[in-house]
Amino acid sequence: MTDKDADIAIIIRSKMPDAKPEDFIRYGTNRGKQRYLHKPSGRKFIANDALPGRRVPARVVGDAVTAFHDGLSYRDLQRRIESQHGFTPSTATLYEWTRGAIQQAKELLDGFKAKTGDTWVADEMVLDIDGEKIWLWNVMDAKTRYLLATHLSKTRTIKDAEALFRRAKARSATTPKEVITDGLASYREGVERVFGGDTKHLVSKGIRSSELNNNLAERLHGTIRERNKVMRGLESKDTADIVMDGFRIHYNHVKPHHALRGRTPAKAAGLPIAFKDWVAIASMHDSTKDGLRDTTMEAKPLKAQRPRHKTFSMGRRRF
Repeated sequence: MTDKDADIAIIIRSKMPDAKPEDFIRYGTNRGKQRYLHKPSGRKFIANDALPGRRVPARVVGDAVTAFHDGLSYRDLQRRIESQHGFTPSTATLYEWTRGAIQQAKELLDGFKAKTGDTWVADEMVLDIDGEKIWLWNVMDAKTRYLLATHLSKTRTIKDAEALFRRAKARSATTPKEVITDGLASYREGVERVFGGDTKHLVSKGIRSSELNNNLAERLHGTIRERNKVMRGLESKDTADIVMDGFRIHYNHVKPHHALRGRTPAKAAGLPIAFKDWVAIASMHDSTKDGLRDTTMEAKPLKAQRPRHKTFSMGRRRF
């Protein structure tokens, strides 16, 4: 097989599965890479594994998104991609990759319900968003360490607690028997409104509840703070929402947990879907790439969506 034949085979496999090899001709180069013209459609391609409508292979996009969630800043990602792949994406492009992968993951994963335990733990912490203090609420299942929901707000009202618990309830297959929180009064009413009399609200004053609430909450908050140090501040609530959605997905589905003997919280919670990194999500665009699910459960194949460009800022540098 010649180089041209190999290139065209890659293009057909990843971009135009219905095309015929004889319909392609060489058509100049782009950054030193051979381009090919598909004569019937007039479309031009480079032989790589990029998804349809994209120039960059999914493995490069997914690796960048994984590294971002592991703690690399966008500037570090630019240096890494330049070193490994010979080009430097703009910070706006990196944001688009991250935002698009998070949206894909949300659409795929949020339809499944976790098999959680009897005890959930909720707490809140402060984030600095554009110089303003914003409350980040979290609720986690104590048994599986599955982070059920996050919620961002300027206040700590009953409505905020209720919004947090409704999100958590929608992602769980079972109702908790107890929810442990600190002494914030909003939690008590929030638990009552969402779960009714089926769930007890416990304030973490006793030895057991205090240790459980403090240990789980502080570990989670420490991880979030380390992530936000790299971000150098979040400059809009929309950006923070996206980042926290990505954090929740990464925490639950990608990052193994020591207390779970190397399993992810998603695995411990019995979710019938798993992926080891964001490359798997970035690679999904049709049913031929539907290899993430267990065969025990059917899910609708996810089609790639090109996210709309959106201004993103980190610290004083705008993305």
